[in-house]
Amino acid sequence: MNEGDHSNRFEAPDPELASRLFGRQNRHLKLVERLLDLRIGSKGTILHFRGDRCRIELARRLFEELTDLLRQGYPLYPQDIDYAIRILSADSRTRLKDIFLDTIYVSARKKIITPKSLAQKNYIDAIREYDVVFGVGPAGTGKTYLAMAMAVAALMRKEVSRILLVRPAVEAGEKLGFLPGDIAEKVNPYLRPLYDALYDMVELTRGQELVEEGIVEVAPLAFMRGRTLNDAFVILDEAQNTTTEQMKMFLTRLGFGSKAVVTGDITQIDLPSGRASGLLEAIQILRGVQGIEITTFSDQDVVRHPIVQTIVQAYERAARLPKRAQPRMKQVHHD
Repeated sequence: MNEGDHSNRFEAPDPELASRLFGRQNRHLKLVERLLDLRIGSKGTILHFRGDRCRIELARRLFEELTDLLRQGYPLYPQDIDYAIRILSADSRTRLKDIFLDTIYVSARKKIITPKSLAQKNYIDAIREYDVVFGVGPAGTGKTYLAMAMAVAALMRKEVSRILLVRPAVEAGEKLGFLPGDIAEKVNPYLRPLYDALYDMVELTRGQELVEEGIVEVAPLAFMRGRTLNDAFVILDEAQNTTTEQMKMFLTRLGFGSKAVVTGDITQIDLPSGRASGLLEAIQILRGVQGIEITTFSDQDVVRHPIVQTIVQAYERAARLPKRAQPRMKQVHHD
């Protein structure tokens, strides 16, 4: 066997591991073929690759890293292969086990919550190390979900005594008076995503108990004014819709033993025209300040349905077009 043949193949250590690595009816191999535009043949525990040399090297590296994960007892799913290819495409020297085996929390559904990209790994490491962390990036990158997992894990380990989940209710600012019900009923629709994330971490009844006991508080940002938050894990979600004053007010609420995570997507600012985003200003003002870390996510970190990544990329391409080149809707006139 010559060197060229060796570079075009990969051999799994044993048949049992090969079965898990290749997937049922070779579904994992078919996925890698599609994602890397390669041809992969299998015979026993051996894979043969045909295609671009760089992609073949990436495929060999991928199967080496996935083999290492399987040896550690990691349950391999098709979406993990997609994430792994993105990670290794960005940096082929990355050890996947350093990312995928970093268990943050085991949810009520017995789902192990782990980072799925380099940015997510950097994000949770920053939350562990710093008292104030900003997570900035598009929808679907896990900014709020991972922050929630870290908060619940900290509460269960008794590192904090309570969790506060906060969101600005931008539209409510102008329309609140026209909505039926008391103040809680009026702002509840804006806080629903935070409740959903909470109940994905802990069982519904336990989550409701934590809320009723005040251990977990879900509230609009305006309710934070005048408070000092000690021994708490505080998450400010949708922070792109804060004003300068609101962001400063929030950041100066932190007391002893507290940690804050601020998440937002600067491409989806819903503030009235002419109002500056408190998140954008905070990033500019606080970048480089000791004790504060800013993690930036991109479309490569999207971990929702694969179509979400495609949608984010399409909008980013459209945003880069000159205004006159932007697609325009054709008007239809009815007689």
